[in-house]
Amino acid sequence: MKRVGAVIVLLLLFAVIGSALGVIYAREQSRRVFVDSIQLIKDHDDLNVEFSRLELEQATWAETNRIEQVARGQLGMVSPGAANTILVKR
Repeated sequence: MKRVGAVIVLLLLFAVIGSALGVIYAREQSRRVFVDSIQLIKDHDDLNVEFSRLELEQATWAETNRIEQVARGQLGMVSPGAANTILVKR
Protein backbone atom coordinates (compact mmCIF):
# COMPACT_ATOMS: atom_id res chain seq x y z
CA MET A 1 0.00 0.00 0.00
CA LYS A 2 2.89 2.35 0.73
CA ARG A 3 4.22 1.67 -2.73
CA VAL A 4 0.94 2.68 -4.40
CA GLY A 5 0.87 5.90 -2.37
CA ALA A 6 4.45 6.69 -3.41
CA VAL A 7 3.59 6.13 -7.08
CA ILE A 8 0.57 8.42 -6.80
CA VAL A 9 2.70 11.10 -5.13
CA LEU A 10 5.32 10.82 -7.91
CA LEU A 11 2.64 11.05 -10.59
CA LEU A 12 1.17 14.12 -8.94
CA LEU A 13 4.66 15.65 -8.62
CA PHE A 14 5.29 15.11 -12.35
CA ALA A 15 1.88 16.56 -13.15
CA VAL A 16 2.60 19.66 -11.05
CA ILE A 17 6.03 20.11 -12.65
CA GLY A 18 4.57 19.60 -16.14
CA SER A 19 1.83 22.10 -15.40
CA ALA A 20 4.37 24.65 -14.10
CA LEU A 21 6.46 24.25 -17.25
CA GLY A 22 3.34 24.69 -19.35
CA VAL A 23 2.50 27.93 -17.54
CA ILE A 24 6.06 29.21 -18.05
CA TYR A 25 5.91 28.37 -21.77
CA ALA A 26 2.48 30.01 -22.17
CA ARG A 27 3.65 33.19 -20.42
CA GLU A 28 6.74 33.41 -22.62
CA GLN A 29 4.64 32.97 -25.75
CA SER A 30 2.23 35.61 -24.50
CA ARG A 31 5.11 38.06 -23.96
CA ARG A 32 6.46 37.41 -27.45
CA VAL A 33 3.08 37.93 -29.05
CA PHE A 34 2.60 41.15 -27.07
CA VAL A 35 6.01 42.50 -28.14
CA ASP A 36 5.27 41.55 -31.76
CA SER A 37 1.88 43.27 -31.64
CA ILE A 38 3.43 46.45 -30.21
CA GLN A 39 6.02 46.42 -33.04
CA LEU A 40 3.29 45.91 -35.63
CA ILE A 41 1.31 48.84 -34.22
CA LYS A 42 4.44 51.02 -34.42
CA ASP A 43 5.06 49.90 -38.00
CA HIS A 44 1.43 50.66 -38.85
CA ASP A 45 1.73 54.16 -37.41
CA ASP A 46 5.00 54.75 -39.31
CA LEU A 47 3.37 53.62 -42.55
CA ASN A 48 0.40 55.93 -41.96
CA VAL A 49 2.77 58.88 -41.50
CA GLU A 50 4.66 57.94 -44.67
CA PHE A 51 1.39 57.55 -46.60
CA SER A 52 0.22 61.00 -45.48
CA ARG A 53 3.55 62.50 -46.54
CA LEU A 54 3.30 60.84 -49.95
CA GLU A 55 -0.28 62.04 -50.43
CA LEU A 56 0.83 65.60 -49.67
CA GLU A 57 3.73 65.27 -52.09
CA GLN A 58 1.42 63.90 -54.79
CA ALA A 59 -1.01 66.78 -54.28
CA THR A 60 1.87 69.25 -54.57
CA TRP A 61 3.15 67.73 -57.81
CA ALA A 62 -0.36 67.51 -59.28
CA GLU A 63 -1.27 71.18 -58.75
CA THR A 64 -2.36 72.91 -61.94
CA ASN A 65 0.15 75.73 -61.52
CA ARG A 66 3.00 73.26 -61.07
CA ILE A 67 2.00 71.27 -64.17
CA GLU A 68 1.74 74.45 -66.26
CA GLN A 69 5.10 75.68 -64.97
CA VAL A 70 6.80 72.39 -65.96
CA ALA A 71 5.01 72.33 -69.32
CA ARG A 72 6.17 75.85 -70.17
CA GLY A 73 9.64 75.74 -68.62
CA GLN A 74 10.97 72.23 -69.26
CA LEU A 75 8.88 71.13 -72.23
CA GLY A 76 8.60 74.50 -74.03
CA MET A 77 4.84 74.19 -74.39
CA VAL A 78 2.66 77.27 -74.92
CA SER A 79 -1.06 77.89 -75.11
CA PRO A 80 -2.27 77.94 -78.73
CA GLY A 81 -3.12 81.31 -80.19
CA ALA A 82 -6.43 82.26 -81.74
CA ALA A 83 -5.14 81.39 -85.19
CA ASN A 84 -4.32 77.85 -84.07
CA THR A 85 -7.63 77.26 -82.31
CA ILE A 86 -10.47 75.50 -84.07
CA LEU A 87 -13.96 75.43 -82.60
CA VAL A 88 -16.02 72.36 -83.26
CA LYS A 89 -19.80 72.58 -82.97
CA ARG A 90 -22.07 69.61 -82.52
